[in-house]
Amino acid sequence: MYTLSELNQMDQSAFTDALGAVFEETPAIAHDSWNHRPFETLEQLHQVMVDIVRSFSREQQLVLIRAHPDLGSRATMADASVEEQASVGLNQLTPAEYDVIQSLNNDYKNRFDMPFIIAVKQHTKASIFDAFRQRLTHSPDLEIHQALEEIATIARFRLDGLIQRTQ
Repeated sequence: MYTLSELNQMDQSAFTDALGAVFEETPAIAHDSWNHRPFETLEQLHQVMVDIVRSFSREQQLVLIRAHPDLGSRATMADASVEEQASVGLNQLTPAEYDVIQSLNNDYKNRFDMPFIIAVKQHTKASIFDAFRQRLTHSPDLEIHQALEEIATIARFRLDGLIQRTQ
C-alpha cells in the first residue's frame, strides 16, 4: 500500500513500478500519469489514468482491451486478474459452467475480435453469464466503449487496493 504523498514523491520509474499493473499489461499509462503529479486525491489519479486511455488511438485502445484474459480461463494471467476472477468463483467453475463460459468467450471473440471484459467484483457468476449474453447483441462500437468503461472500473478497484485512503 502506498499513500498519495509517497506516490507524488517517487521518480517516474518507481511510480511506474508501483502502478504499472493497474491497467492490464499496460504500464505506459502509469508512466504517462506521473507527468500529472501531484495528485490531491485518488479520484484525480484515477481520472488522469482514464483520460490517458481515452486519448489513445482506437488501435491502442484495442491493444489494451486485448491484453485482458478470457473470463474463466485456465491460462496464466496477471495476479490481479487471478484474484478478481477468484472473488466470484470463476476459478472453481463446474464442468458445465466451464463449457458455457468457454462457448460465450468464443462467441464474443468471434463477434468482436477481443475478450469480454467485465468488472467482476460487481457481479456474480450468474450476472456475468447474463451480461455476456446481453452484450453479444451490442454493436462493435458500443462494445468497445463498454469494454473501456469496464477497464476503468477495474483500474479503480486495483487503485483502491494499492493506495491508502488516509495520509
